[in-house]
Amino acid sequence: MGGEVLIHKSNSNPASSSSSSTCFSHFWTSALRTKTLTSPNVSTNHGDELLRRLGLFELVLIGVGASIGAGIFVVTGTVARDAGPGVTVSFILAGAACVLNALCYAELASRFPAVVGGAYLYTYTAFNELTAFLVFAQLMLDYHIGAASIARSLASYVVTVLELFPFFKDNIPNWIGHGGEEFLGGTLSINILAPILLSLLTIILCWGVGESSILNSCMTALKVTIVIIVIFVGAFEVDVSNWSPFAPNGFKEILTGATVVFFAYVGFDAVANSAEESKKPQRDLPIAILGSLLICAALYIGVCLVITGMVPYKFLGEDAPLADAFSSKGLKYVSVLISVGAVAGLTTTLLVGLYVQSRLYLGLGRDGLLPSIFAKVHRTRHTPVHSQIWVGIVAALLAGLFNVHVLSHILSVGTLTGYSVVSACVIALRWKDKTANRIPSRWTSAWREGVICLVVIAACGFGGGLCYRLSSAYIFLLIPGVIAVIACAALCLRQARLLALAAIMWSSVGEGVYCFLYLTFLYISLFQAYADPPGFSCPGVPIVPAVSIFFNMFLFAQLHHEAWWRFIILSVITIGLYAVYGQYHANPSSDTVIYHRAPVQEAR
Repeated sequence: MGGEVLIHKSNSNPASSSSSSTCFSHFWTSALRTKTLTSPNVSTNHGDELLRRLGLFELVLIGVGASIGAGIFVVTGTVARDAGPGVTVSFILAGAACVLNALCYAELASRFPAVVGGAYLYTYTAFNELTAFLVFAQLMLDYHIGAASIARSLASYVVTVLELFPFFKDNIPNWIGHGGEEFLGGTLSINILAPILLSLLTIILCWGVGESSILNSCMTALKVTIVIIVIFVGAFEVDVSNWSPFAPNGFKEILTGATVVFFAYVGFDAVANSAEESKKPQRDLPIAILGSLLICAALYIGVCLVITGMVPYKFLGEDAPLADAFSSKGLKYVSVLISVGAVAGLTTTLLVGLYVQSRLYLGLGRDGLLPSIFAKVHRTRHTPVHSQIWVGIVAALLAGLFNVHVLSHILSVGTLTGYSVVSACVIALRWKDKTANRIPSRWTSAWREGVICLVVIAACGFGGGLCYRLSSAYIFLLIPGVIAVIACAALCLRQARLLALAAIMWSSVGEGVYCFLYLTFLYISLFQAYADPPGFSCPGVPIVPAVSIFFNMFLFAQLHHEAWWRFIILSVITIGLYAVYGQYHANPSSDTVIYHRAPVQEAR
């Protein structure tokens, strides 16, 4: 049977009547609002739903399309210059870390109603309204700058392909595609082709999810095919002696390389934002998230093995290492394929990025945190046209007028923040599942203890990352790790204190058999304390999400210090916007926002 999901807004900490008139109390009460998900027995039509046209294959291609861009033809080689053939291990480590994040995303995508929102929606339900708004702002700045930067790169590659024809050779000015015509000391950089490409992709996305999915599927299939050809052809040119020494600069360079290539996997979260347009979301979203990540990992590792086997790592180029490697072997036609693959890869990455942004704006427009125009969906095309056009305009302005590559060092803040909060959401929602019927005061106390543990783990990850970045003594790296382990243990044991105490008591009186039974029961209780939700469940909760948070914050510490300032400044601006607009226009707790959920039989 089909069903619907009501998303209510409820006050988790209602202010007292005596202080409700003050601005601060109103702000605090609004900021702590959360979403509560319930399943009613009645059906109500909602006029602004999106159209469900994405199957499992299309969802996997969205994840692959968002992840594999020109980076596979560039990043693999540039990191190999420092890590040597060990760059393969760098990609394996980064892929393993991304799997932890993907498992958390997969659980939430499976358990939530099939609606837009992704990390924003998960945070709104698990924590509160203000935190969700902060996550949205950090993600959107990453998406906006990233889209503009990718559009510029795509324009440059398109010109490169055109210049393969004699008619265009050396006849295309810089202000059309290559880089841009700079003014005011480089502050302004005019580029015409990038906004044109963004306009074309925006029109396709506004036309319909089916049409944009077809384009994404074709371009993704093309670039994956080219990557496979590159791996297959390059395998016959591999000299295994180039793999020795495997780690010429030691394991530290391999680990440093893992922190760099981690962002080559970013994109699987786009699948979670396709929930409302998925035919069978509860079944397909987790498979697509993990499947697309594994496909990307396999392709990255294959390219790493080929490029480091073809050419000694010291001689790899910096701008186009993969193309240079094939050119050095006399395989120039493969270099042409690589340029075509880069165009296809950047097109799909940009297409999916614009798609995800519009769905996030749609979610906030529905909730009232942004003007209602963002919540409008075209009646016949079933796409959020206003949100999509806004996203296209912002990206076109950035790509057409500014040298966005200068801003690239403040990217990835939103991604790492979003991934960390999503991992925390898994733990927090498991708490809510287990303690739904407990006494409120006891639940509040346990909630605060759990949040403190999560904050400690995040702080230890950042502290450990700083120590690693500053090449501190190993003891300073060990201390944050030990504290994080203790905080993780506290998360495990916080639900089973009585059992632990009983085990200690039995141990003290020498009852070995009974002690063993109690300890076994204690071990089992650690997982029962975080009972599995229906649908896909992340294994090893709370350990897996905690490790994910630690590593994300470890990577956060590796970012440029201006990225940290960007996080602080944008957070302050976001809180100001929420104080002026969001807290007054967000849907009140008495209102109900109705979203269509996929039929139960389709979710199986």
